[in-house]
Amino acid sequence: MAESNGYSVPEIELIIKASGIDGRRKGACIFCQEYFMDLYLLAELKTISLKITTVDMKRPPADFRSNFEAAQPPILIDNSVAILENEKIERHIMKNIPGGHNLFIPDQEVSRKIENVYSKFKHMLMKRDETSMKAMNAVLTKIDEMLGSKGTRFLTGETMCCFDCELMPKLQHIRVAGSHFCDYEIPEDLTHLWKYIKEMYQLDAFTQSNPADQDIINIYKNQQGVRSKKHEELESPSYTTSVPASIAD
Repeated sequence: MAESNGYSVPEIELIIKASGIDGRRKGACIFCQEYFMDLYLLAELKTISLKITTVDMKRPPADFRSNFEAAQPPILIDNSVAILENEKIERHIMKNIPGGHNLFIPDQEVSRKIENVYSKFKHMLMKRDETSMKAMNAVLTKIDEMLGSKGTRFLTGETMCCFDCELMPKLQHIRVAGSHFCDYEIPEDLTHLWKYIKEMYQLDAFTQSNPADQDIINIYKNQQGVRSKKHEELESPSYTTSVPASIAD
């Protein structure tokens, strides 16, 4: 247990994948970032003490393999008990971690609108044609329209929930990798979506968990069998957090 304002709070450790470039900084695993954001919000509320550990999966330490065998991060450790699978991690945060249930707001509309975002993005990366880009735009347009009709800061209201922690890492991958591989840009006329992205860029839960652009690009290079160049390890990490000028004001 850790102390917060004079009372004990549970210590939660989240093991995440390290950068595939330098093996130390945060990697670009969307699930690792999603749970990092969930837990960061709870740490901000001082219901938990959060420790983040990065593991280089190219060269994992011996004790990692002996403790977790073939398991891949994200791995959540609560009271010396390791939770290894994504669905079980979500369930544990919701049911067992103080304050976690407040993050899991049931909203079928939001769930439906965001469920295909990542699959459309991966399809666009594979096809790199106008049809797949239009399909990507169509999914994002539905989210934009929903945000406009709700008139809220976040997907379900004025405070962040699990859906925001799920969607924003994917939007960042779409921005960074979509631009790099497909010359794809999120349309500027999706103003509600851009205002949402701007809002997220101003929050510590996102900026503290956000991987470098180079790491986002690198994981899709690896998936395509493209080897990283040596000079990439020497580059200073960059982080895309710009928004269109019409939204910035």
